[in-house]
Amino acid sequence: FQAEDGIRDLVRSRGLGDVYKRQPEERVREMFESVLASPLMPRIAALIEERLGRPLEPFDIWYNGFKAKGSYDQEMLDEIVRKRYPTAEAFDEGIPAMLEKLGFTGERAAYLADRIVVEPARGSGHASGGEMPGQQARLRTRIGAGGMDYKGFNIAVHEMGHNVEQVFSMNDVDHTMLSGVPNTAFTEAIAFVFQARDLELLGLEVEKDEIAEAYNTLNDFWATAEISAVSLVDMALWHWMYDHPEASPAELREAALRISKDVWNRYYAPIFEVKDATLLGIYSHIIHSFLYLPDYPMGHMIAFQIEEHIKKAGSVGPEVERMTTLGRITPDLWMKQATGSRVGAEALIEAAERALEIIH
Repeated sequence: FQAEDGIRDLVRSRGLGDVYKRQPEERVREMFESVLASPLMPRIAALIEERLGRPLEPFDIWYNGFKAKGSYDQEMLDEIVRKRYPTAEAFDEGIPAMLEKLGFTGERAAYLADRIVVEPARGSGHASGGEMPGQQARLRTRIGAGGMDYKGFNIAVHEMGHNVEQVFSMNDVDHTMLSGVPNTAFTEAIAFVFQARDLELLGLEVEKDEIAEAYNTLNDFWATAEISAVSLVDMALWHWMYDHPEASPAELREAALRISKDVWNRYYAPIFEVKDATLLGIYSHIIHSFLYLPDYPMGHMIAFQIEEHIKKAGSVGPEVERMTTLGRITPDLWMKQATGSRVGAEALIEAAERALEIIH
């Protein structure tokens, strides 16, 4: 934004984000607001406060204490991962076995592994699909001098989910023109499904009783609420830029702070009893990635719907293959063919309600 006309050029060059492809903005906003305005929010916040033993602070929007890790602490997980995956090549060689654990046949696991190449990342993890049938997809994750740690493995499993989607949706759709998924939220959803099984892929036992499942659902709901609020900031700020194409960088910054406070005060201040927090504007994606953030809460919702379907189907592999070969059709049609219902927050909200009843 050093150039005087930086914002104008940004708006003209990037325009509306991927999340709106075939998905009306009003509908997207309604999904996010249905989570944030849900009466479940203060109830879950009260449970978090009880578990923490102190009043909530703004940073507790990122509370992750619901997620079950069993008896495995960070140090133990790091040691397990470093021993198993000291290099990118070791993780690459381990992909077929991991995919078979997810229910893919040996043949399909080998098919996918042949089309995925693992590389060490200099920054955060990343997945890049091939641009034409036959090209390899690339998986990148951080690998330190002592080998991959648990965080790097968790990211790598997420990126592997992207790669599986990329391979199937490029090479196995009915027609090349259908390659891909409806929008980025769908590939994020597939990646979340894989990432949620990271401990299983390490061969570790994970609690699967009713209480643990309930806590995992609350974790999904709370995380979806946080990124939904961030996405509303993102969306409002892009509207502001369209309305103020001549704005300076300083004016954009002030608008970002004001919008962040507005969204916070509407949804979180009544629960946290703290006003004017600006944490919802912290994501660099807001300017850098042109309405990319709304894909994440949609991805959480879609992932939850997929997870509910997989529970009934019984296996990840075959269902993920079936879904990811549907191609780049409209979001609701994709979801109806994949799970039987359109995209929405209803399944997550209903499950969170049941989870609270189980825990209390």
